[in-house]
This record gives sequence, structure tokens and C-alpha cells, in this order.
Amino acid sequence: MAARVSRTAHRSGARRAQIALPGTVLGFGLGGFVDGILLHQILQWHHMLSSAGSDTIGLRPYPPDTVPGLRMNTVWDGVFHVVVWLAVLVGLALLYSRVTEARGRVWGSRALWGWVLVGWGLFNLVEGVVDHHVLGIHHVRPGPHQLWWDLGFLALGVLLAVGGWLLQRGAVPVGTAPSAEEARR
Repeated sequence: MAARVSRTAHRSGARRAQIALPGTVLGFGLGGFVDGILLHQILQWHHMLSSAGSDTIGLRPYPPDTVPGLRMNTVWDGVFHVVVWLAVLVGLALLYSRVTEARGRVWGSRALWGWVLVGWGLFNLVEGVVDHHVLGIHHVRPGPHQLWWDLGFLALGVLLAVGGWLLQRGAVPVGTAPSAEEARR
């Protein structure tokens, strides 16, 4: 009996882990899109190099309120979007390759969306630590209280990662629960 429970638990963990990498990569890319579209473009709180000149790696300043500075920031915002776009494509390709047998169940799976939240949280943590604190090339909202905005961005990353981890832990492994259509048969 104990061996059967152990094998079942092992299989469940293995199935949940099967979509961990695709979900995390997909969430990383989607988190990057939220950052790039919402904070860079719509709210215009910062651009990729908007704090250059006061950064920690010695870049020359590219103030986004000048035409040459805005052009350079726009180019680097584009490079940033290419990276997160590739992360989304890689995440989708990995997901498709791993779940073609149970597509309908995967998209409704708490495990997938938990891993997506983990990836989004990791994006915030990597972006926040590297670009905001280590390199200092931009901040969430430059100016007074910028440290609090940067710390809030990191705190949101921790909440997303932990919440996603907890969500995927309690999920029914993909492939064990019958789909609604299968249950009706």
C-alpha cells in the first residue's frame, strides 16, 4: 500500500514537473511584456536606458526627453521586447511538445498557471535586481521614492513566484484527471 502511494505521488510530481519549464519560460516572457508594454510604453515610467549616466556600468546618458536619447531608449526597448517575445515562443514550443496528448486539460491546469506565475515572478526578480539595482540602467519610476518603486517591483515578483509555486503544488497533475468531454463518455 505504501509503495503504491509512493509511486502515485512520484508520478503526480513527475507529471506536474513536466510542464514546469514551459510554464516558467512562458511566464518569464509574459512578465516581460507586462513590464515593457505597461511601464515602458503606456505609462512611460522608464525605458531600458532611462537612468543611463547614473548607472553602475558607466553608460553615457540617454535622456528620454531628448530626441537622440529617446531614439536610443526606443532601440533598447525593442531589444528587450525581442528577448521576452523569444521567451514566449520558446515557452509555447516547449509546452506544445510536452502536452500534445492532453492539450485541453493543460490550458485549464492550475499547474500550468502556477508555473506561469512563477516565471512572471522570476522575470520581476531578474529585471529588478539586474537592471534596477546591479546595473542601475533604469528604475520602475525614476525620481523621488524610486527605491520604494523598485522594492515594490521586487516584492511583487516574490509574491508572484511564491503564489505560483503554491498554486502548482496543489494542482491535479496534467493527464490524471479526465477532461469534461472524457468524463461525459
